[in-house]
Amino acid sequence: MWAVLALAGAAVVFGGAAIAHPHVFIDTGVEVIFDDAGLAAALRISWTYDDLYSLMIIADRGLDADFDGALTVEEEATLSGFDMAWDEGFPGDTYALKEGAALALSRPADWTARYQGGRITSTHLRRFAEPVPVGAVPLIVQVYDPSFYSAYTIASAPVLTGGAACRTQVFEPDRAAADARLLAAMEELSGSADAEADFPAIGDAYAEEVRITCAAPS
Repeated sequence: MWAVLALAGAAVVFGGAAIAHPHVFIDTGVEVIFDDAGLAAALRISWTYDDLYSLMIIADRGLDADFDGALTVEEEATLSGFDMAWDEGFPGDTYALKEGAALALSRPADWTARYQGGRITSTHLRRFAEPVPVGAVPLIVQVYDPSFYSAYTIASAPVLTGGAACRTQVFEPDRAAADARLLAAMEELSGSADAEADFPAIGDAYAEEVRITCAAPS
């Protein structure tokens, strides 16, 4: 899924400490929701977890007892929100920016979860503190985990709900530069007593992003 998997997904040993980053792989969907005035009002984010992590969550919660790969309505209801108990101040691994300035997003709301094809997909809504005008200067939505414990990939075309005359582009990071930064971080951890806890925040090096622009009304 990621070019970096061969580098970061394997255990790399420095001074006896095994470091494996990332641990969880998440396909991400981004929907930008515009209000009636044509302003960006909210984001709906979807996370589809990798097969192994999905299986761990299902097994840990005692779901899909008949192992048919499908949840009952009752089981799905108990799964919904399993990943929404965020600590105060947690940014949700989603970042919105305009002209280099960070835009405030609400805590998650209206969440859902389903289990299909051996993978869990959850969704949640994040509202902007104030609706955002979007024009030639792009609204940027980035997805990444600063700790690089989880790796996010924008796996489907972004969706625009409303926002006439708007378009999206997906940008990927410079993976060679990100890999070099990751290797340097691992080398610094050589001999660390607690390499996992001391692992530096390099997830932004692997950030994928959606850029949204809108044409001026004619």
